[in-house]
Amino acid sequence: MPRRGVGRIFKRRRKVDGKIVEGSTYWIGYRVDGKAQEESAGSDKRKDAEDLLRRRIREIDSGRQIAPNTRRLKVETLLDLRLQHYADNWPKSLAWAGFIDGHLRPFFGHLNAMRVGTSQIQVYIRRRKAEGVGNSTVNREIAQLHRAFTLGAEHDPPLVTHVPRIKLLPEPPPRKGFFEFAEFTELRRELPEPIRPIITFAYNTGCRLGEILWLKWTQVDLDVREIRLHPDETKNEEPRILPLKGELLEMVRMLDDKRRHLYPDCRWVFTRDGEKRIKDIRGAWEDASKRAAKRVPSLWNEEEQRPAKLFHDLRRTGVRNLVRAGVPERVAMLISGHKTRSVFERYNIVSTQDLHDAMAKLELYHEEQQAALLEKRSQQGSQQPKESVN
Repeated sequence: MPRRGVGRIFKRRRKVDGKIVEGSTYWIGYRVDGKAQEESAGSDKRKDAEDLLRRRIREIDSGRQIAPNTRRLKVETLLDLRLQHYADNWPKSLAWAGFIDGHLRPFFGHLNAMRVGTSQIQVYIRRRKAEGVGNSTVNREIAQLHRAFTLGAEHDPPLVTHVPRIKLLPEPPPRKGFFEFAEFTELRRELPEPIRPIITFAYNTGCRLGEILWLKWTQVDLDVREIRLHPDETKNEEPRILPLKGELLEMVRMLDDKRRHLYPDCRWVFTRDGEKRIKDIRGAWEDASKRAAKRVPSLWNEEEQRPAKLFHDLRRTGVRNLVRAGVPERVAMLISGHKTRSVFERYNIVSTQDLHDAMAKLELYHEEQQAALLEKRSQQGSQQPKESVN
């Protein structure tokens, strides 16, 4: 038991049909800055309530006090905290605001944060799946909710006293799409002129779309033939250097020459007519895929009436091309921006043609070994002394 006089454990009572009925859940009471606080232990076991009260007392004694009125806190306050955390640390990731404000806030926002648990989250999951949303998207959404609660618990003083346990749904295997060279060239031909350099850049470097669209001319150094990505401009917050060679170098030089003559004040590398940064290519991608599929059917999913290739497939293709070209994997990871080997290996996709090429190389190796053995035996035979004839 917690020491006497510093808190209490009780069950709430209410009147039902004129009778006083005691609830099954234990509650704890304590004081923060002289103000009485009550909190549900979320359990019908007294020991769980005792453990929670001990924890609260230790937090108060250590100076890490609980924020007053935590039991009245709404989930919307935690979602606001999550959005502010994005704005302060990863302003380019505010696309998640659409998921938070569009789905999480309408369902959870008005709820008392202390009362959110597995049952409410399961109801949300079932509702989203009934709307046709896939497991991967649902997992990303509830992960945002979990992070919002975690930020509330890490707040000083803490805004919430518990973080709901969330079991993620099983997800399909990672996508393994990539571009063959003919697919890439046909799609690029059908894309609008301002967007062609974007996919050329992705095909040659394996960079993410966000990294490409946010490139500024201040990051480009044509004298040393490099593009520099700063920590705040990459997903994993690590700086990278992209060497410019061949087609990539010529393309960037052409864009720079056009900028200098037509719109010298433009700071973005990829723009529409030198004025606005290109922000979205989905519509152009879909139209170009459908037109190019007349020559290369693999670019269009006829059954689902959508592009068969995603822009992110260019990232996988860039990684595979680097490895195929003989670039050491560690160097390829530095160019593409993969932080862990496990993810890099997932992107380094092996195609059926790769397997055929591998077996052809193995067959050639066997033939060379056999030829070397025959040559060695032939030489040994010629060096043996001939028997004399008496």
